[in-house]
Amino acid sequence: MRRPALALIALLWLSPAASALVGGAEVVRGTGAGRHIVMIISTRGSLCTGTAIARDLVLTGGHCVAPAASYRVLLPDIKPPGLAIRSIVIHPRYNPKDYASGRVTADMALIKLEQPLPATVAPAALAPVMPVAPGDRFVIAGYGGTTPGSETGNGVPRAAVLTATGKPGTLQIRLVDPATRDQRPGLGACTGDSGGPAFIENNGTFAVIGVVSWSTGAASTAGCGGLTGVTPLALYRGWVVEQANKLGSAIEP
Repeated sequence: MRRPALALIALLWLSPAASALVGGAEVVRGTGAGRHIVMIISTRGSLCTGTAIARDLVLTGGHCVAPAASYRVLLPDIKPPGLAIRSIVIHPRYNPKDYASGRVTADMALIKLEQPLPATVAPAALAPVMPVAPGDRFVIAGYGGTTPGSETGNGVPRAAVLTATGKPGTLQIRLVDPATRDQRPGLGACTGDSGGPAFIENNGTFAVIGVVSWSTGAASTAGCGGLTGVTPLALYRGWVVEQANKLGSAIEP
């Protein structure tokens, strides 16, 4: 059963002792993939993850910012209410009904900030459009929980290496823990990791190839630690670059 990797949280400061992602993922506070991600919180009490792609621009999932609410960008070293948002642009082909029913949709959005992100956050490049084959390796990162259906673990960046499975294409990529292969619980996105990046990594450099949209438990059960669903940038990269230019944000094309 698919579930949005979207967490509901109390709008309180997040404990620095928390962790994120299920399956024992590595803490990446201030290093590696962790340098590129931020938290997105709302007055509805939701938590998502986003990727800095410019000093004042964040890429995330459409479902993370589609509900009517006020949103803020937060980091572990910035106390609430966090950084103010100037505008949010959701891909025009994102359909919340399709998303809620598990159908593929353009689950992409951009957040323009009122002020630049702190120097501790490094914008990530957009990956070039490339074919994805089963077994290809990707790094996911997020601020979500370590226990499905719980706030346990929200607020500390973690990352994990997953591999593509099934028949990956331009509409959807399914990632799995190579050690468990969806046969038992393993590494994977969970509540709060929605909107976070799927990176390709080359010698310590990370480029965004997609956005985390949903997760399942092992063997298509409810929960996390089975499959991680990614909306690839392949069809939407041009839209991201165009919107970034309109918003006046300098990104690597």
